[in-house]
Amino acid sequence: MLGLVKLPQVFTINQVPKVFHEDSIHSGYRHPRSSATDCILSLFQLTNETLNIWTHFLPTWYFLWEVVAVVLVQTAWHDSFIWPLVIFLTTCCIYPLASSCAHTFSSMSARARHICFFFDYAALSFYSLGSAIVYSAYVFPDKWANGLFHQCYVPIAVLNTVICTGMACYSRLGLPFLHYNHDVVQRFSENQNPKFGKYLRVVAFAYPYFFDHIPLFYRVFMCEGEGCTDNDTNMLHITHITLALLTGFLFATHLPERLAPGSFDYIGHSHQLFHVCGILGTHFQMKAVKQDMVTRRPWLLAHSVPITFSNSVGAALLCVVVNVTILTLFSLPLLSAPNCEGKKHDKGAKKASSRACVCS
Repeated sequence: MLGLVKLPQVFTINQVPKVFHEDSIHSGYRHPRSSATDCILSLFQLTNETLNIWTHFLPTWYFLWEVVAVVLVQTAWHDSFIWPLVIFLTTCCIYPLASSCAHTFSSMSARARHICFFFDYAALSFYSLGSAIVYSAYVFPDKWANGLFHQCYVPIAVLNTVICTGMACYSRLGLPFLHYNHDVVQRFSENQNPKFGKYLRVVAFAYPYFFDHIPLFYRVFMCEGEGCTDNDTNMLHITHITLALLTGFLFATHLPERLAPGSFDYIGHSHQLFHVCGILGTHFQMKAVKQDMVTRRPWLLAHSVPITFSNSVGAALLCVVVNVTILTLFSLPLLSAPNCEGKKHDKGAKKASSRACVCS
């Protein structure tokens, strides 16, 4: 049956506009005006995005199963102590699903590419808040439990999530309507200054990660003596931290493809490894927080900050509302852009203009 389906053609880096270029990836690009059907069909052929998609799409179902198991087995609806875990596992489903969708449909147009990755960034920032909520509930070291920092921790994490989403979206095109509107990029874009956008995104996601992990870093690496929560779970936390740092390293350095441009176009480039390490890190993070939740529950219920609607579900809902607002503001100029169907790219090479139409 697959032999009867004509798979979309793939292109080299010189045959697609600059906005679609990936550092040190020379081939395997999809048509920059792919249809939704073409994007879905490309899942079953080898392009430079195929493994990016599958390495996040398949783990989505694994984390979804974990959510369902917690809700059904542990009766989360009747036990507020389980709420942070449900929120965290929900964000673990959302971020790989958003990433796989972004990589799948980002070749429909430059406009679609920007919007797809806006959603990807928002999902990642939401995952960072999920981590903060679950850390506040189960991971804080005994010494810090119910202290001033603990009480302010989730509200600050909500603010960090908003900053993260806004900064990451800003890194692509600048401010909506001011720096880009309809079809004109007035200041900068990935097409003109990709390194600046990359640096902004690294900062945008590194900052909330390091803030969220302050209590864990202290507990695992710095705390000494009584009240340090030194238990078997710490090794799981160390494994997660190691994988998370490796994930950031791969994202920032573009290794190994930078060492041999064109050699890792389809298999083995940094974004694929970034996805795999990120998912493995999330898996160990999940195992660690679940173990902390079970082993520390009696002590936490007696001494830690009480888990309420406002510092768990309420914080997550607020983040969703604000993130959707940010996504709407950044996407609106692109969604209202004029139809550029007449500017389709030929199968041959075409140079990208320095003032490219955003929706082309």
